[in-house]
Amino acid sequence: MNRRAQTLARATVALLAVAALAGLAGCTSQPAATAPQASAAPLRTIAEKSGLRVGVAVDTDRLSDSAYAKLTAQQFSTVTPENAMKWEVVEPKQGQYDWSAADKLVDFAQAHGQLVRGHNLVWYSQLPQWLTDEAPSLTADQLSAILQKHITDEVTHFTGKIWQWDVVNEAFDDSGNLRDNIWIEKLGPDYIADAFRWAHAADPDAKLFLNDYGIETDGLKSQAEYDFVKQLVAQGVPIDGVGFETHLDADDPEQDLQTVMTQYAKLGIDVAITEADVKARTPVSKIDKTIQSSMFADSMSACLAVKQCISYTLWDLDDKDSWIPQYFPGEGGATLYDDELKPKPQYVALQQALAKGVKTAPPRSK
Repeated sequence: MNRRAQTLARATVALLAVAALAGLAGCTSQPAATAPQASAAPLRTIAEKSGLRVGVAVDTDRLSDSAYAKLTAQQFSTVTPENAMKWEVVEPKQGQYDWSAADKLVDFAQAHGQLVRGHNLVWYSQLPQWLTDEAPSLTADQLSAILQKHITDEVTHFTGKIWQWDVVNEAFDDSGNLRDNIWIEKLGPDYIADAFRWAHAADPDAKLFLNDYGIETDGLKSQAEYDFVKQLVAQGVPIDGVGFETHLDADDPEQDLQTVMTQYAKLGIDVAITEADVKARTPVSKIDKTIQSSMFADSMSACLAVKQCISYTLWDLDDKDSWIPQYFPGEGGATLYDDELKPKPQYVALQQALAKGVKTAPPRSK
């Protein structure tokens, strides 16, 4: 039996349990077409007993949509800015900051008892045009000064308002090497440790994360990133955790997520699932919907099994807002809600996995 067949067999069992839970919650037999009854506890409420915070990446422009804003407030105890805190947004012209979209999300979170994951401070992508134009002519000292100023200014602006920062985002390539970008070319690998030190100096209370994709399964990239983080910890770099993006595909093999997260936990740092979604070929077949439900439940169960896994964040609320179709033509259906903000079977699968939570750590706050 191949991997997909094994996954399908497990998913079928899981879906039967999901259907039973949906019935108990007063849902119809087709949760993808009918929202859970008002008496059904939201994800954030179910998660409270395990001390886990459940979050979502937010498109701040859509907070003006009352249905979108209501779901975001009701279901989640953390929010992540999808784009509003990225460098190209907050500093489109050198020295001229625009915090309006990011401040809007922070205000929303505070109004609804949510914590904020800041995303992100250093990345190779979505940099302002002025920086990418100027970088080739800059000396290492000049570029380092610009990076330090950016990190210090942004973290300082939000001091006391951010629970976790993704300090460095996607530092490794798929081969397990530090990614070739303007930071490596001019500053070398030390830019990563420096970024954490600068962020910590600006807000000592914020949790600081290295965030990456493709590290859910043991392999070249996963091992290289682990070895690098181990060195950072040994050197006393103020890194508090590692974020697992967990962008999965219905055709992916079984993940080693719990095992890999446990390795990091043994270093004395936290872990978090930061950008969870599960894509499939569109239109999504019944088989793939079943597999998606199982994969969401499995990733949640892995997080709950590791006490140091402090949050589980979904990347985008609904398929209408998902990044997947733009970057993976012919694929989608990756989120918990459809284009009309109706919950899909994946939602109930995640709800069920949370209800089985085994984590005993106390609720996390700043």
